[in-house]
Amino acid sequence: MRNQLFVVDDGVKAMEFLRQQGNMLMFPSGPDSAGPQSAPEERREVLAEVKADPGLKRIPVVVLTVSRDEEDILKVYNLHANCYITKPIDFEQFMKITRTIEEFWLTIVKLPPK
Repeated sequence: MRNQLFVVDDGVKAMEFLRQQGNMLMFPSGPDSAGPQSAPEERREVLAEVKADPGLKRIPVVVLTVSRDEEDILKVYNLHANCYITKPIDFEQFMKITRTIEEFWLTIVKLPPK
C-alpha cells in the first residue's frame, strides 16, 4: 500500500490540512529539513491541538526527529504522541524506518473509522 505524503511548513498549515483531510502529514523541522524550519515548541503546539480536537485526536502521531533528548521524548509522550523515533543519519536506514512506519500504522494496526 502506498500512501501520499503531504508536506507543510508551519503549524497553521498543518492544522488546516488535517482538518480537511486527516491523512499522512510531514511537518519538517531542524537543520536536516528543507524549507522553513519550525521550532520544537510550534510542533508540540500542533501535537497538543491535534490531540485536543475530537475530530483529530485518534489520528496516530509519529514523531520522527533527530533529538535523543529525554526531555523532548517526555514532552511529546505527555502530549499523547503515539511513538517517538530518532532519525538515523544513514539514508538507507531512514528509508527502512519510513517503510516500517507505513507498514505498521497503515497495514498492521487496526485504526478506528474516520
